[in-house]
Amino acid sequence: MKCPVPEPESLVDEVSAAAAPRLLLLTGERNAGKTRWCGHACDAARAAGLDVAGLISPPVYAGNDRVGIDLLNAATGERRQLARRPPPGEAGTAGLHWRFDARTLAWGNAVMRSIRACDLLFVDELGPLEFRGDGGFLAAFDAIAARRYRLAVAVIRPSLLETACARWPWRHRIYDQE
Repeated sequence: MKCPVPEPESLVDEVSAAAAPRLLLLTGERNAGKTRWCGHACDAARAAGLDVAGLISPPVYAGNDRVGIDLLNAATGERRQLARRPPPGEAGTAGLHWRFDARTLAWGNAVMRSIRACDLLFVDELGPLEFRGDGGFLAAFDAIAARRYRLAVAVIRPSLLETACARWPWRHRIYDQE
């Protein structure tokens, strides 16, 4: 069952109430605000003294045009360039609309492999590359499965939600960012 997305600050209360590891799936169409919500939730959790970990992928704009995606380590605040739009007439990575930086993907996977116990884990986002096994943040699957968190938020596109639910039948809740 899908639920409306709560205010990011209320996630702090949910972490505190989690007696066992919980996985929340956050879904919504492109540009619905999923990443922005994760950023606000991460800030609120940090302000409350919670231990945050994982990856958030904020967009990069030039004026009103979305020209790239960065990758943010939620624990340290370190930020790297993840993807840029390919020049006209050139293909993106694995048929996608973006050209991904292999070094940043490797760094992101290393961040996910290094996660130990934390209060709140962010995985923004798991998309076609990951679910097809073609690359991306494959280490995030292991980080989620290890359940070394009180609460994890995984961002999933609506087209992949059924696949994600089959992979994680034990998920706690699905939030739909409309």
